[in-house]
Amino acid sequence: MEVKQPRLEIEYCTRCRWLPRATWMAQELLTTFEAELGEVALVPGTGGVFEVRLDGESVWSRQSDAAFTDAAELKRLVRDRIAPDRRLGHSERASER
Repeated sequence: MEVKQPRLEIEYCTRCRWLPRATWMAQELLTTFEAELGEVALVPGTGGVFEVRLDGESVWSRQSDAAFTDAAELKRLVRDRIAPDRRLGHSERASER
């Protein structure tokens, strides 16, 4: 069975207990991009990692950004790569204020 592209991965630290955050982000992204995403994978890791990758390329990383982002910002980052002409509705309008 061939997997439809793009593939989004959320790698999270198991020792930090970030599985709930990873599943919440996965749910938010799947709900928003249900027609555009082929797959969302949760990838257990260690060392404080929390990184979102699209087809292997980093979209957002806690290591480089030093703090967690909110769902609206992550949606914008993913949208800019997979559906740049798409509007994100109320979450996008709230950030433009």
